[in-house]
Amino acid sequence: MSRRTELRNPQRERYNFQLRLWVAIAVVLAGFGVLLSRFFFLQVVEHDKYHTMAETNRISLVPIPPPRGIITDRNGVVLARNHSAYTLEITPSKVEDLNATIDALAKLIEISPRDRRRFKKLMEESKDFASLPIKTRLSDEEVARFAVNAYRFPGVEIKARLFRHYPMGESASHLLGYIGRINDRDLVMLEEDGRLPNYRGSDHMGKFGLEQSYEEQLHGKTGYEEVEIDANGRAVNSLKRTPPISGNNLVLTVDIKLQQLAEQAFGNNKGALVAIEPATGGVLALVSRPGFDPNLFVDGIDPQSWRELNESPDHPLNNRAIQGTYMPGSTFKPFMALGALELGKRTPHQAFADPGYFLFGNHRFNDDKPGGHGMVDLERSIVVSCDTYYYLLANDMGIDNIARFMKPLGFGQKSGIDLPGEKAGVLPSTEWKRRAFQKPQMKKWYAGETVSIAIGQGYNSYTPLQLAQATSILANRGVVFRPHLVRYIENSMTRARTMIEPQPVARLPYKPQHLDTVTRAMVNVNKAGTSARVFANAGYDAAGKTGTAQRYSLRGATYIRSQVAKHLQDDAWFIVFAPADKPRIALALIVENGGFGAEAAAPIARKVLDYYLLGKLPKEPAKSDAPAAAATSPAAESASPEPAATLPSAAQPSAAQPSAAQPSAAQPSAAQPNAAQPEEEDHSD
Repeated sequence: MSRRTELRNPQRERYNFQLRLWVAIAVVLAGFGVLLSRFFFLQVVEHDKYHTMAETNRISLVPIPPPRGIITDRNGVVLARNHSAYTLEITPSKVEDLNATIDALAKLIEISPRDRRRFKKLMEESKDFASLPIKTRLSDEEVARFAVNAYRFPGVEIKARLFRHYPMGESASHLLGYIGRINDRDLVMLEEDGRLPNYRGSDHMGKFGLEQSYEEQLHGKTGYEEVEIDANGRAVNSLKRTPPISGNNLVLTVDIKLQQLAEQAFGNNKGALVAIEPATGGVLALVSRPGFDPNLFVDGIDPQSWRELNESPDHPLNNRAIQGTYMPGSTFKPFMALGALELGKRTPHQAFADPGYFLFGNHRFNDDKPGGHGMVDLERSIVVSCDTYYYLLANDMGIDNIARFMKPLGFGQKSGIDLPGEKAGVLPSTEWKRRAFQKPQMKKWYAGETVSIAIGQGYNSYTPLQLAQATSILANRGVVFRPHLVRYIENSMTRARTMIEPQPVARLPYKPQHLDTVTRAMVNVNKAGTSARVFANAGYDAAGKTGTAQRYSLRGATYIRSQVAKHLQDDAWFIVFAPADKPRIALALIVENGGFGAEAAAPIARKVLDYYLLGKLPKEPAKSDAPAAAATSPAAESASPEPAATLPSAAQPSAAQPSAAQPSAAQPSAAQPNAAQPEEEDHSD
């Protein structure tokens, strides 16, 4: 039987083939569809985004830091400026062996141990990817020498930068301040303030003084340059440039020649002086001795120089004019006298017998003159600086009345001067003591503590600026201005000026006859009182007051200056305004450990006033200390029609060498709640 043969079904096979074919075609078309849709999405929908990314890979946006604004004094003398120079810089993250690289560089360019120390300090404060200077202010020869060897030093390059320069050196250093490199803390602050984008490419910012307080005005606006780069990141073409806008300029109220003369007059002494124009509140001079050279900070100060400044017993970085707080001594008496008149506690002709002491309970508060001054009225109390008169007055007024009267004069208050770091000091009162002390028994105010307050001792603690401001208010007949150092801000582009001469912030309602009484007494201080010898033949009437504030308790002993260590000797004060009828200048100054106000402080004030009011210069600069300078007769000094010496030029200021004495705390110890003791006396004025 034959086997049946199975026949093929061509129609079914064709159907299956066509089905597989269409499935394959559909898959292929779907794939192409996905590719096309993605292509459309990238090329059309996301075109702008990816075009920008591509351009970013090709174009680099390079920030251009702006030139910093310049600072000049009231007469146009430049105090802070910029200059361009080449810098040799290293990016540590791009260097394999940093020490070997620096050693190799030292064979081409002189790199001093100071340069190495500074670079090490900068590395500790910066990120690895930051470009840090190892050598600044390269000469043209050094630039050329490195250029031909640059291929040997990956991660090392030469950059052209602007450097800050302070041509006066130490002079006016505390008011000008300095700039320093931006650190991590600064970056956080800039980011929080929303100013970080404007500091792209900038390495420095103001760190102290006016450079810090006017940072936003001085910094300017960062520019940008669009640079085309190749695959290796090298710039090949500049496409577009937005130039930076220079920072605004500051024109100060300060007279730099007056500033330098005052600094020179201190000689080797520590201390401070503030001179104010009463009619505007403009600061004419702000001196703190010893000073420092702000140029040290521009490139990043090296550790050794920093230690020398920071650990010096003379504290040159401390701005004594606004941060040093001291007992004012007898310079407090004119304000006490005005308070007595205004509060009705005394009349001008009301006199008291001064036996040479004041008894309060079991305590005996001595006057500086054994046997006393006899009958003393208000004017004579200022002229002869009678302590006993003010012991009695303080007891009659009470501490809170004293505090309420002194507060509007600026005592114990920040003045608002345009400098950072101002201290408020201490204006004692019952409320202040409750807040200042922790132990309940120390919070109580004792009546005996009030007695020494009137002669500027006890808990009194004020800055020289506060004494200068109070003196200026007295000179200005009760009109109060905010002390300020900047006269106007000048726009670097338009030259438009924004004046910083505010309207009076207050008008204290003092009676004219009371002001006249106190002023007349202060004029007589310089004519027949404690500073008469210094102001003999001055050629103008000056209203002044000497002051001597003790540094430590005598415990009843007699003060003999020659037997007291220098750092424990009294502080010497002087306040003055002149001319007395139409004041143009008011000042306060302190000579730390200077001894008596009439010996150490008043001669400095005389030199400052002679120059400012008469254009006279001292016959010769102070060489040792202020008491020695006081030995020269002021009459002889002012008799010569032509000065025998000239002020140092603005480019070469006097460089007084600081003494090695350790300044002691001016504020009374918190451990002594009952500070009013018999020995709390003004040694002499």
